Amino acid sequence: MAMDDVRLAGPVRNRVVCGVDEAGRGPLAGPVVVAAVILPRRPRIDGLADSKTLTAAEREALFELIVRDAAVSTVVVGSRRVDAMNIRAATLWGMSRAVAALPDRVDVALVDGRDEPPSMTVPCRAIVGGDGLSAAIAAASIVAKVTRDRLMVQLSRAFPGYGFEQHKGYATAQHRAALAALGPCVHHRTSFAPVREAMVRLTAAAPPSGYG
Repeated sequence: MAMDDVRLAGPVRNRVVCGVDEAGRGPLAGPVVVAAVILPRRPRIDGLADSKTLTAAEREALFELIVRDAAVSTVVVGSRRVDAMNIRAATLWGMSRAVAALPDRVDVALVDGRDEPPSMTVPCRAIVGGDGLSAAIAAASIVAKVTRDRLMVQLSRAFPGYGFEQHKGYATAQHRAALAALGPCVHHRTSFAPVREAMVRLTAAAPPSGYG
């Protein structure tokens, strides 16, 4: 299916359209990264697609083209904000911030998913499966995914043993085993049930205060 941002944005011609997407809503650890992208009319960036359908090498190559040729904004929403606000609200907050931080004026924002961020300062349209329908959203999904993957590799160096460089914080068997053995680090989301359960188990297994 051809990606048509103009059709998705509405009937008014020459509107400036940005795509908005996130990476990292589901993991037990690490941030949610939100990206907003305004694609150039020329040169056209070929090969844009939902980041989940691309290989890591394809994402990396497209990322370099997008950040070179497009207007891009990224917002990193940390685990503490996720815990304080809940994952949905924190993601929508990040989407509004990402659009507001774009260097160019935006007429309409195309947002992947069902929810329109309530604090968005420009007209927006939520599109289910938008990363497969809109080139701008696909570009945002690539920027968000590559940015977050790179951050998780950095976290793996600061917090070895969890395997963040491999599973990127998702609830794999490897990650759950490390969480059970090591307990959560400061980048784990304590509002997520598997992290809370690991904290409870470790607390129950700890010796009483005053004992060795």
